[in-house]
Amino acid sequence: MRAVSFIAALPRRAAEGLLAFLAWIGEEPISGYRPEAHYMRGPGPAWRAKHRGR
Repeated sequence: MRAVSFIAALPRRAAEGLLAFLAWIGEEPISGYRPEAHYMRGPGPAWRAKHRGR
């Protein structure tokens, strides 16, 4: 009997796990693309120091 109750509880436990996962995903919205985070303004000081003599 114990094996039957374990098997019967599997769908319920799977549904609870899925709902917990979806709630975790929903806590923070998925951020969109922010171009300012990827915008490069040109060579930095390390590049200038390396290429100063050219």
